Amino acid sequence: MKNKIILIFSLLFGLMFINAGLNKFLNYMPVPDDLPESMLKIMGAFMTIGWLMPLVAVVEIVGGILFILPKTRALGAIVILPIMVGILLTHIVNAPSGLPIATVLFIINLWIIFENKDKYLSLINNKS
Repeated sequence: MKNKIILIFSLLFGLMFINAGLNKFLNYMPVPDDLPESMLKIMGAFMTIGWLMPLVAVVEIVGGILFILPKTRALGAIVILPIMVGILLTHIVNAPSGLPIATVLFIINLWIIFENKDKYLSLINNKS
């Protein structure tokens, strides 16, 4: 049962990040009208750095794909973690209305990292 729940959450989580990454390239989702002024300024600043948003988009797409696949889920969780921290901090500081969903996504990411802790421990436990 636990594996099915993880699969469902991972699929939804991964698809959300793939969608967010594709939107950065294709711009098919409109910007909300009630976006705070501070968020508009931040997004404008990000857009002036020509390489930043494409980089974030690629990381979101690749991380989302890795997150969906059970064999690469541990890697996907680590790849998406810095993006997720940025999303969470942005909502804490500039757009608190999005904080509930950002918190849920962050918890899912941490849960998957916790579930795969043995894979990460082998990276730091050098027994040679």
